[in-house]
Amino acid sequence: MKKKLLALVLTLAMALSLAACGGGDAPADSGSSAPAETQQPADSAPADSGSSGETYKIGICQLAPHPALDAATEGFTDAVNALLPGQVELDPQNAAGDTPTCATIINGFVSGGVDLIMANATAPLQAAASATADIPVLGTSITEYGVALGIENFSGTVGSNVSGTSDLAPLDQQAQMIQEWYPDAKTVGLIFCSAEPNSQYQVDNVQKFLTDMGYTCTQFPFSDTNDMASVVQSAVDACDVLYVPTDNTAANNAGIIDNICRGVKPVFAGEEGICGGCGVATLSISYYDIGYKTGEMAADILTGKADVATMAIEYAPQFVKKYNPAICEALGLTAPEGYEAIAAQ
Repeated sequence: MKKKLLALVLTLAMALSLAACGGGDAPADSGSSAPAETQQPADSAPADSGSSGETYKIGICQLAPHPALDAATEGFTDAVNALLPGQVELDPQNAAGDTPTCATIINGFVSGGVDLIMANATAPLQAAASATADIPVLGTSITEYGVALGIENFSGTVGSNVSGTSDLAPLDQQAQMIQEWYPDAKTVGLIFCSAEPNSQYQVDNVQKFLTDMGYTCTQFPFSDTNDMASVVQSAVDACDVLYVPTDNTAANNAGIIDNICRGVKPVFAGEEGICGGCGVATLSISYYDIGYKTGEMAADILTGKADVATMAIEYAPQFVKKYNPAICEALGLTAPEGYEAIAAQ
């Protein structure tokens, strides 16, 4: 009896020992399990996770090196870096004034899978709008988006993957500026590049305002730098006053205009960069400011706060009358009250 009892005790002891060993082999994921009150589903995350660490690639295509365009790119860069610190990878490229190069740069951005394209001037904007319908495109230094993109009855919102900022200063006030300086002049020559549709838009509208004021206006389009000097000379010979709109080709070659006109005929310009190179006066905007605004728009798009398709085109908040002291001195002119001097370039 004692032997049977001892065997039974030993058997029970062995059984308990095996049960204890088996309890140590937990399921594969049990060791990482959290208490029920702190456990989260595997695919869930805190509400703000992923936003602070996410990075964005932005391709910047600038038409040409020029103070106005440079300022717009600088403003854009400052804005996105300030609003998305450490989250932005910028790829700035310059087409050196060559329109086909804009298309090459933009196509590279598209194939590289950038998150947003900033198009600085009309040619890069047109290239970007043609290259992609999916990647958000923001333009800056664009005079009139309806003209640039061939949109009839443009309402202020493109409605696709394109939006941005405009550098258009009020054209009626530009015409008034000419009248303020030269009320007794009879003829005004309008000089512009025929390859730039925004330039045609500007001179057509300025001409209407000047004609209403009693001036006789003649348009002098040039096709490129090859015929620019001869066209400018024809305008000087035919007219009392000259007007140059916001025109990229003219901006890049203001020295040609200045060599022909300085001390001979006054030139009024659509923007400060051209005026600083060859003009008497301008109604100026800040290209840095419109570039910065474009950067703010980019940050909103990238972080999902805004939809590019519903973003209206933004315009400069203020305009300043400025004059070129060196050109005025060469013509013996004194600036009317209320004009600021352009710093020497």
